[in-house]
Amino acid sequence: MAKPSKRYQAAAAQVERRVYALEEAVPLVQRLKSAKFDETVELHMRLGVDPKHADQMVRGTVVLPNGLGKSKRVLVITSGEKIREAEQAGADYVGGEEMVNRIQSEGWLDFDAVIATPDMMRAVGKLGKILGPRGLMPNPKTGTVTMDVARAVKEIKAGKVEFRVDKTGVIHAPIGKVSFPQDKLVENAQALIQAVLRAKPAAAKGKYVKSATLCSTMGPGVRLDVTPFNTRVQ
Repeated sequence: MAKPSKRYQAAAAQVERRVYALEEAVPLVQRLKSAKFDETVELHMRLGVDPKHADQMVRGTVVLPNGLGKSKRVLVITSGEKIREAEQAGADYVGGEEMVNRIQSEGWLDFDAVIATPDMMRAVGKLGKILGPRGLMPNPKTGTVTMDVARAVKEIKAGKVEFRVDKTGVIHAPIGKVSFPQDKLVENAQALIQAVLRAKPAAAKGKYVKSATLCSTMGPGVRLDVTPFNTRVQ
């Protein structure tokens, strides 16, 4: 494991060994950015669930009120009149089975999100091993398998974020850029937190949000006070 850079160590030294309120953590994370590019701010939440059990899986989507600071490239796999509907909604790439073939034969992955209409899922299903590990496989639960392609495209372009608990019970999701105004990042974080709280499985027992950390792409983590989250979820 590579040794942290001096710049990272200097930033980490400014984070006190305590938990921070969200409104306190956001400006600290912004101040501790260390890269020359506009870093992404990420929220990581450890949940009191066992994702090995289907009834404790946590997943969902949320449209962040202030977007992500970057417009996602959207591919829509559909047919007939839905092709024009997707194009008018602002999709970057639109097509049918030829798009599936292009991904399979050329390894083409020049997009950030995939939407498909139900009639195309037989063909799209062939891409499971390619799109699945990258989190790009269309799914009805996240609104990416739908007949309302226009709405799906617009939501993703507006800053729709998909979250899903990983094998260790942690959710990782972006909430914007370090260059965002402080209040915009706080609003985005609150929207994501509320969506995760609403997605609490009935089978989850005990403390739902065990811990949470806010950080920028290259910056140190700042631990959040999760007491308010667990108060709201009761």
